[in-house]
Amino acid sequence: MRKNSIKNTRVNAEVQRELSNILRAGIKDPRVAPMTSVVAVEVAPDLKTCKAYISVLGDERAQQDTIRGLQSAEGYIRRELARTINMRNTPEIRFIVDQSIEYGVNISKKIDEVTRDLKDGADEQDV
Repeated sequence: MRKNSIKNTRVNAEVQRELSNILRAGIKDPRVAPMTSVVAVEVAPDLKTCKAYISVLGDERAQQDTIRGLQSAEGYIRRELARTINMRNTPEIRFIVDQSIEYGVNISKKIDEVTRDLKDGADEQDV
């Protein structure tokens, strides 16, 4: 199975959906931030490993605490995945903080600042 095959794409989507459900309903660890979401999942073609990209609303410390909490709950998460998804192997999950949303917000703010500065400069020239 190739990395971008239709089967692998379906497996990734199913694992992402179930991981989101597990995080929303089942993780009771206080280190896991309440605004944690699964952005993307990449399951290896052999179904033995999985990279789960996690977005956490909060500062650097909240992100690190959430990752530690998820790592300690990996056994529970894998057990729930095995129960809900019919897979040959339940993958070993590696949680990775995804900062693309935060990066996008920062870029958007910078664009707004530049646009505002350009507009202010144009208004001054009109006077």
